[in-house]
Amino acid sequence: MRYLLDVNALMALGFSRHVFHDRIENWLGSMHQVELATCAITELGFVRILTQLPDHEITVQSAQGMLALLKAASRASFTFLVDDMGVDRLPKWVKTHKQTTDGHLAALAKAHGAILATLDGKIPGAFLVPD
Repeated sequence: MRYLLDVNALMALGFSRHVFHDRIENWLGSMHQVELATCAITELGFVRILTQLPDHEITVQSAQGMLALLKAASRASFTFLVDDMGVDRLPKWVKTHKQTTDGHLAALAKAHGAILATLDGKIPGAFLVPD
C-alpha cells in the first residue's frame, strides 16, 4: 500500500520531538512493505515548519538534509508524487479555504493510486494514523 503523508504526518515522522512521533513510528512498525510518498507541498511544508520552530535554529539547508536522511534511512520506501493537478481537481467536499490543501493532497494521492495518511480525523477519505 502507498500512503501520501500530509505535512503533519511527515513532520511527526521526521522530527523526533513532534508530539505524534511515537504514534506514527508505531503505525509504521506495525506495517509490512509500506510505501510512503511525499510531494512538493508536503516537502516544502516540512522545510517551512522546521525552520520556524522556536528554540531550534534549523536552517533551510539542514531541514533539507533532515528530509533526505529520513527518506534514505526509513524502514519504508519513499517515492515522490509529481503534482500536475490544478484547482479544477479539488474534491466536492472542499468548501472553505482551510480545506483546500487537504483536498488537493487527497486528490493527488488518489490520482497516483495512494491514500492520504494524516493525523487529522477531519479529511474525508483519508487514512487516520491510529493512536
